[in-house]
Amino acid sequence: MSNSFGHTFRITTFGESHGGGLGVIVDGCPAGHPFPHARIAAQLGRRRPGQGRLTSPRQEADGATVLSGVHSATGVTLGTPIAMVFANKDARPHAYDNLAELYRPSHADYTYEARYGLREVAGGGRASARETVARVAAGALAEDLLQVLHGVEIVAWVDEVAGISAGHVDAETVDRAAVDRTLVRCPDEAAAERMIAAIDGARSDGDTVGGVIRCVARGVPAGWGTPVFGKLTAELAGALMSLPATRAFEVGDGLAATRLRGSEHNDPFYRDPASGAVRTRTNHSGGVQGGISNGETIRLAVAFKPTATIFREQETVTRGGESTVFQAKGRHDPCVLPRAVPMVESMVALVLCDHMLRARSARVGTGG
Repeated sequence: MSNSFGHTFRITTFGESHGGGLGVIVDGCPAGHPFPHARIAAQLGRRRPGQGRLTSPRQEADGATVLSGVHSATGVTLGTPIAMVFANKDARPHAYDNLAELYRPSHADYTYEARYGLREVAGGGRASARETVARVAAGALAEDLLQVLHGVEIVAWVDEVAGISAGHVDAETVDRAAVDRTLVRCPDEAAAERMIAAIDGARSDGDTVGGVIRCVARGVPAGWGTPVFGKLTAELAGALMSLPATRAFEVGDGLAATRLRGSEHNDPFYRDPASGAVRTRTNHSGGVQGGISNGETIRLAVAFKPTATIFREQETVTRGGESTVFQAKGRHDPCVLPRAVPMVESMVALVLCDHMLRARSARVGTGG
């Protein structure tokens, strides 16, 4: 089931980068929820290409056509599978004809052919980040359910590009308005200018750069996640590492925790006198302990490699194994991070929404 994701809230995506279009089927969405057209459109707008000089110039409006699962008169979800499709309007499959007999370095050309015996040459087929249009639409629906039912807020931002890091970003107050004030989607405007310069410089050199996106989920209640193999951290990691170009994941202090002692990393508990809730005084754990949410803000990060398509000559081989030289042409992002911000938010939303619904059914099953 490599094209499906989730358990109770389950999505299946379909379509190729330069085919007729892409789509997603969402199964398990509760009935009676007002379908969030505006939220979906907003997130798709943040993901789409053609936003400016930092992104691919491909022009796709990416408006969602809803085929099923929404009441025609009231606009609420029916509880049945929701299907959304997105037509490809600016596909150029023949621009890839010259790549049919060679493997592009660090792309999925060789590995897809090794796995299936053939591959879709145009744009890499489903290996393309174009596939994420379907995830972002489904993730926006999941996010709306989380916000309405539990007040959960999910915000991601670009925290590092080409070794240039943002300063302190307050995980409890950062919002999307602050993130979207800069082209690179970094809320630290001074750092953002340096990041943009680094991306522009790489593009001028025919090269690309990578970086790190951080994300927070505020308002997640304690008790979401399942031991042992369905840990919330494990499923967040799997979700985010399924995105194209991802190379590393961390939660809470992540790798920095390895440099602390237990006395420094442990999060002391206390009872909040105002709410009566059990809280932690610090949040080194990033809101998850034992694979289950503890009620604190979930903090995570995911690293993205430089875009594999560069406009320099590179050594490669043909399908017949002969050495050759390849130089890419066409429309590509010099850095994937600005457009990846809503992708990260959407994958986090999909995992959390799934665990929200699983937690509900678990409690019903035990009489809770």
